[in-house]
Amino acid sequence: MIYYIFGLSKNLFLLLLSILMVIHVLSAITFVGGSIFIWAILWPESYKLENDKLRTRLLGFVGHKFAFYTNLTLGLLIITGLLMTYKYLLNFSLYFQSIYGEILFSAEILVIMMIIIMYGNNIYHGKLIVKLNEENKFDEIKKIRKKTHFYSMVTMFLLIIIVILMVLLNIFHT
Repeated sequence: MIYYIFGLSKNLFLLLLSILMVIHVLSAITFVGGSIFIWAILWPESYKLENDKLRTRLLGFVGHKFAFYTNLTLGLLIITGLLMTYKYLLNFSLYFQSIYGEILFSAEILVIMMIIIMYGNNIYHGKLIVKLNEENKFDEIKKIRKKTHFYSMVTMFLLIIIVILMVLLNIFHT
């Protein structure tokens, strides 16, 4: 078994996997819960601010702080996820030998897509909005926000699908 390769007892190996799972789940709660909070609560409520510049600055400040936690938790999710799927990484053909492997592979592809869309949107549009806000170009910001909201909703949709797939993994785990 794999734990012998690392010179670990089976119990110690299982303990380490359990710790990885706890870190993974707590990171997922922070990442998913924070994203839902931003898009379901903060963003809609920010429209109650009548000053567009203040609204943009508020969302920019919160977004900047949230980005730190997003990057941290996403990094932890990727690292712990890869470590917990060591069997599949060592033998790629396992992905296609069970429903568990197929679900895992699908989730990993969706995670890659989500990361590309999320960071592409945030890096490109986020910096542009901050710049245009400082230049008081609010009409241009409104146009860009429509694009960013679309990409953010796609990201949220992928995130929800990934969570559903992770739940299915527990159902089909053999």
